[in-house]
Amino acid sequence: VVEGDWLILEQGDRVPADALLIEAHNLEADESLLTGESTTVTKFVLDLEGGSVGDPTISSPARVYASTLITRGTGHALVCATGPRTRIGQIGLSLASTPEQQPRLRVQTARIVQLCGMGGGAVALLIVLLYGLLRGNWIDALLAGIAAGMSLLPEEFPVVLTVFLAMGAWRISQVGVLTRRAAAIEALGSATILCTDKTGTLTENRMAIAALWLPTGEAAQVEGSISDHPAAFHTLVEMGLLASASVPVDPMEVAFHESGQDIVGSADARSGWALVHSYGLSPDLLAMSNVWQQHESSPDCIVAAKGAPEAIASLCRLDEHARKCLTDAVDVMADKGIRVLGVARAKAVHGSLPQSQTDHCFELVGLVGLTDPVRPDVPDAIARCRSAGIRIIMITGDHAATAVAVARQIGLTGATIVTGGELSLLDDLALAERLKTDSVFARVLPEQKLRIVQVLKASGEVVAMTGDGVNDAPSLKAADIGIAMGKRGTDVAREAAAIVLLNDDFGSIVKAIALGRRIYDNIRKAMGFIFAVHVPIAGLALLPLITGWPLLFGPVHIAILEMIIDPVCATVFEAEHEEGSIMQRPPRDPDTPLLTRTSIASSIGGGLIGFTMLAILFLVLSHAGLAEDMVRSLVFFALIGVILALILASRSFGTTLADALKGT
Repeated sequence: VVEGDWLILEQGDRVPADALLIEAHNLEADESLLTGESTTVTKFVLDLEGGSVGDPTISSPARVYASTLITRGTGHALVCATGPRTRIGQIGLSLASTPEQQPRLRVQTARIVQLCGMGGGAVALLIVLLYGLLRGNWIDALLAGIAAGMSLLPEEFPVVLTVFLAMGAWRISQVGVLTRRAAAIEALGSATILCTDKTGTLTENRMAIAALWLPTGEAAQVEGSISDHPAAFHTLVEMGLLASASVPVDPMEVAFHESGQDIVGSADARSGWALVHSYGLSPDLLAMSNVWQQHESSPDCIVAAKGAPEAIASLCRLDEHARKCLTDAVDVMADKGIRVLGVARAKAVHGSLPQSQTDHCFELVGLVGLTDPVRPDVPDAIARCRSAGIRIIMITGDHAATAVAVARQIGLTGATIVTGGELSLLDDLALAERLKTDSVFARVLPEQKLRIVQVLKASGEVVAMTGDGVNDAPSLKAADIGIAMGKRGTDVAREAAAIVLLNDDFGSIVKAIALGRRIYDNIRKAMGFIFAVHVPIAGLALLPLITGWPLLFGPVHIAILEMIIDPVCATVFEAEHEEGSIMQRPPRDPDTPLLTRTSIASSIGGGLIGFTMLAILFLVLSHAGLAEDMVRSLVFFALIGVILALILASRSFGTTLADALKGT
């Protein structure tokens, strides 16, 4: 397909390129891939002089867009953009131009290892020179330098970082979250803002009947099965089903079919019915009708119609009072973010059907409200995020009224809404100010989602972004933590994200954040232990050189300690349980170093206590007249005891040694 080609569009087709509509018959398209809206978009051919045909925005009714799905009708279109020039291509270009970030933890660890390596190498070289010059034995000097260097170099740091992040990814997978980039595990613990898409993330990305209204004034909120409601509501749903396609593709028609299955005996009663004629949508009348012949031997037919409430009101020729009641009922549902359809019925005779559906004598059956249901676990998950100091911002391409209704359902009460049009008028400074207080953004384009993430990051926030559509991919990649939906998410979104929710369970995000905080805490504990344990090891390696006593440890002893005991002890911290208040404390500052001066001083202090005890033991044993090998063995085993004590002391930031012993 190239620019200038003609496309023949039919129901079920995936549009191959952006195109201008030249002809359309009852044409509707599912553009949720690009916009995030779960409802279909009705397409019309507009007057070329009006300028709307050339409008490049997603909402243009005279355009079809690459990768969107035709859900109803037929049409012809002229290709105007292919490849990177399409709307989905522009999203791909934005995705490719977003750079990947260097993990903070890796940078900090590399810096620590570099400083310790330089210091340890300098000390080892100094020991070789002093030992050789003062004692004249350069072989022993070299061995002493090697032993000192091995005791000072923290070679466990890379081991700990690799093992902890690998095991962390496995632990997070146990709660239904796949980690694609290990850096996200560390970032989870410092997330301050969670930006979430609505459709498919907070909601189930499907339409369901939520409300029913009858001309008598009776209304019902549908939370379970339709069969639980009176028979008059069954008739309303059945008429909506009859006005839908026999094999539904449109999400709203799918909802009618799903609800109709709950009505006992409904399918059996219609088993012999035949569809004999259909009236499609038109720009002048946003309603459609199906004519059903009930029995082959009888010409009597039922005409079922559904469409926009005002169109159904015109078909039914409602008087002023009835029209006002209908409008009031529509307004009540619309205020809740519910999509409203009117339903009507009429009688006809097969063989003498009028050319237009307006010529039938329709009777109003009622109104049906449809909505994309909120996932059951979302409100609780958002409350837990708030208790952990994480702010929630909802960003959607859907309508403002729908966004506000969903915000109320999930607990974002009192949120001020900002539309994409308002956002485009704000510069970055003004947007940063609005982001401090506003939590709901509606009618937002993909490039605006990306801009919101970038402005938040520039303000010093650590941003987690959830999404499932192609339109979410650039912002998923730009965020510190991109979170994609595994089941309903597109391949593009999953590739751009750092972690994937395998079960599309929003509550898994909270579990992953708690595990991310636990993993980072345990890395800090392990790093602190490594600093502490190197003090007695290095001290015992240097003590004989300073005092003139015989060498206590050779390179073999140091190798055993460094390459076997220390890494094993350090990896024990990976299985340590989380701190009791892990989800009640605010997110950590991402600029805070892995090991602060206070934590380093505490670790070195614990190590010095252990070294002092071992030095006293070494002195006592040496003056007791024991053989050199016996002294070395006893001190070596005492050192292992000190290492175990340091492990217990490093197990928690707040518990006592007695509590640590109880937890072993």
